[in-house]
Amino acid sequence: MRDSIKKAVGETVQDLINSGFKTSFTEKELNSLGVTIPEVQLTTLQIKEIREELNLSQAVFARLLNVSPSSIRQWEQGKRKPTGATRVLLDLLKRSPHILNYRLRA
Repeated sequence: MRDSIKKAVGETVQDLINSGFKTSFTEKELNSLGVTIPEVQLTTLQIKEIREELNLSQAVFARLLNVSPSSIRQWEQGKRKPTGATRVLLDLLKRSPHILNYRLRA
């Protein structure tokens, strides 16, 4: 594939991924097109803002995320950072704060 076509296809695929479209590319295919999946970066302040946007205590927020209250406290104090799926879930909550409302019962 010519470089210009490869670049155009890669940009289109990247736009699809950024827009939330489901794709079925392998990591090898994405790499060959120059498509990257960016790392989720969250600051301690952003984590606290996510929790406060939901009006939840650290203990309730921890229960909602299925982590320990100590983890929440340490994330907000910068002593530790969330990892893996929890980091992605926090990013989703930043974008759509009420995505986990179904887990809160009245």
